[in-house]
Amino acid sequence: MNNSPAPNLPQRLTSLDAYRGFVMLLMMGEVLNFKNVSAALPDNGFWKFLCHHQSHVEWVGCSLHDLIQPSFSFIVGVALPFSIAGRLARGQAQWRLSLHAFWRALLLVLLGVFLRSTGSTQTNWTFEDTLTQIGLGYGFLFLLGFRPVRDQWLAFVGLLVGYWALFAAWPLPGANFDWKSAGVTPDWPGNLDGFAAHWNKNTNPAWAFDTSFLNLFSRAKPFTSNGGGYATLSFIPTLATMILGLLAGGVLRSERTSLAKVRWLTIAGVVCFAVGALLGWLGICPVVKRIWTPSWVLFSGGWCLLLLAAAYAALDWRGWKAWSFPLVVIGMNSIAAYCIAHLFEGFIAKNLYTHMGTSLFQICGHAYEPLLHGAAVLLVFWLILFWMFRRKIFLRI
Repeated sequence: MNNSPAPNLPQRLTSLDAYRGFVMLLMMGEVLNFKNVSAALPDNGFWKFLCHHQSHVEWVGCSLHDLIQPSFSFIVGVALPFSIAGRLARGQAQWRLSLHAFWRALLLVLLGVFLRSTGSTQTNWTFEDTLTQIGLGYGFLFLLGFRPVRDQWLAFVGLLVGYWALFAAWPLPGANFDWKSAGVTPDWPGNLDGFAAHWNKNTNPAWAFDTSFLNLFSRAKPFTSNGGGYATLSFIPTLATMILGLLAGGVLRSERTSLAKVRWLTIAGVVCFAVGALLGWLGICPVVKRIWTPSWVLFSGGWCLLLLAAAYAALDWRGWKAWSFPLVVIGMNSIAAYCIAHLFEGFIAKNLYTHMGTSLFQICGHAYEPLLHGAAVLLVFWLILFWMFRRKIFLRI
């Protein structure tokens, strides 16, 4: 997406680039290997805490790591009003913009499939990757960007209510249900009871859809279940997350004062967070990131709004920008950062050992070797992005 400023339009938001950079840093930061450090120091609560927040929760709940994908999706929506306004100001026709949006959506889907296929013997046709999920809904988001705010709110609420109703109406597993094919057991600790059981792992309509849809593609063996419970249809509530970002972007681009913008984002964030948590607590709709439940849209969307409010208040309102430069370097090249982390981690990690040996990374003891080695990999990631930033090389689709 081209976010270059256009005449009579606000300058590029540093807060948006910094927030995007923070999200991508969390994703790239997996190389820090907190899990391995925690395993080597099992009695250390600090590393256990960091390990938890660098991992996805099994089913219900949320860690910091779980907020990466919703934040990335949310930011796509926030940036859209600025992108549309900039392109229109440069005289591009709406039909041409829409055609480009759907082309971009297709490329995002294919890039997601490609990245999920690295290391496979054939194309791995799966659609739960972050880029793929965004791509499946991006064209519809773009069309909504031309609609009035009322229509955007109606679409947001309609998607949440409709997706909730789909799962609520889906029958629970009967006596003859094939639990083995579903890749889960009836006594799995993550299973929910009562009405909330409609959102259990691989017993829901999104799983049923994939058992048909994914088998339309060439596969090494028939698809029966996703080990993590992820599903293609999650792009529908992911679209709702992007619409929430679209609404927030409209507020940031409005004529409101900076204080009013921060107030709107903060109040909306608190309300979304509270409603999402309440729906989960009451058992009406559990907060599950892996299948992107409507309550997850609200719960995670609340965090996204609050993080955006904090970033906007600090960077674009108060002007405290100097500290954000390392994040901006990443955030302005997020697609490149995503690809570098997925494609070059193994190559960089291996060559660091080859050319620097292991003793350097063991300077603090064997327990911290994965951390120091991962920090070196992360630094190389950033230096590549910094080199691209200095030469104004930005990978965009």
